[in-house]
Amino acid sequence: MSVLTHAPTTTDWVTICPQERLEPEIGLAALLPDGHQVALFATRDHHLYALDNLDPHTGAAVLARGIVGDRDGEPTVASPMLKHVFSLRTGQSLDDPHTRLATWPVRVHDHTIQIGTTPTTHASTRAEQGTP
Repeated sequence: MSVLTHAPTTTDWVTICPQERLEPEIGLAALLPDGHQVALFATRDHHLYALDNLDPHTGAAVLARGIVGDRDGEPTVASPMLKHVFSLRTGQSLDDPHTRLATWPVRVHDHTIQIGTTPTTHASTRAEQGTP
């Protein structure tokens, strides 16, 4: 599997599962040591992605159960709650320009999938910007 996210130069890695346990387009929820819930995905073309598991519109930890797809070549996940669509690469909402999920570095190491403990991008939501 290849990895599209780039890790910061200093990051700790958390082993999530054996590589063969992650099925293409079926999300897996993981809990990082600091309490962050992360949704982990593999696409059919063998790319790995990790982003916040919390739906920013409902607060529910459900994105790992979202529908993986594609919008104009951009790999996406649609929240199972309100069907908002997010880029798997950047975490940016494709429906709301003011909403973004944090993304996390992912790698395969010794046939296990690992997530970095430092996010690649930080979430920016309407609530953080003080809008309804």
